[in-house]
Amino acid sequence: MQICVLDDAKGAAAYAAKHIAEAARRAVLERGSCSLALSGGSTPGPTQSVLASENIPWASVHIFQVDERAVPINSPQRNFANIRNILLSRAPIPEENVHPMPVDTADLDAGAKAYERELTNVLGSPAVFDLLHLGLGADGHTASLVPGDASAARQTSDVTVSVPYEGTRRMTLTYPILNRARTILWLVLGQDKAEMLQRLIAGDTSIPAGRIESSRAIVIADKAAASLIG
Repeated sequence: MQICVLDDAKGAAAYAAKHIAEAARRAVLERGSCSLALSGGSTPGPTQSVLASENIPWASVHIFQVDERAVPINSPQRNFANIRNILLSRAPIPEENVHPMPVDTADLDAGAKAYERELTNVLGSPAVFDLLHLGLGADGHTASLVPGDASAARQTSDVTVSVPYEGTRRMTLTYPILNRARTILWLVLGQDKAEMLQRLIAGDTSIPAGRIESSRAIVIADKAAASLIG
């Protein structure tokens, strides 16, 4: 695991964007296309804003989601809304290269199976992301793999529906596909993440984030989040 600590959140976000852009250019050069799996929430916003202005062959980039809340499409809690407003509205990514999770269906389990088929159709079998961007929750969750959800650890499928978490059910990628990614980028910001970042780096598998493959991972953190690591 590679660890990069920046002075503040702004610097960390910009550094993460540069890293993603370089990975995208390299993937297109080597394999003809690039697949990015992006997390939602407020933390990735500044990174995606910088990323939108990077010199990337966007026509060859496919955007997928790491997870999504099962909330109405116009809800501010919808992860895809942030990705659309911050990145997709500015970067010239073809519409057919954008793959939002289908959480508007009444049958979320069927939606998860449909998204798994889409991953396979675009990326092959097994589906492998060129770059996976993950966040770290103050409770140790990542994606929507949350503490206390024992079924998530037993999943052999690439997409599932989580137990209700913070009031909503969520569609999420699972450990098998997350751990196959060629590069895993963690962006961890803020003092409230310090304990969990320490446990992530230590390989603590008692937290969901600690079960993610570390050999191909880079952690980008600000000084506040990294305050407990040596």
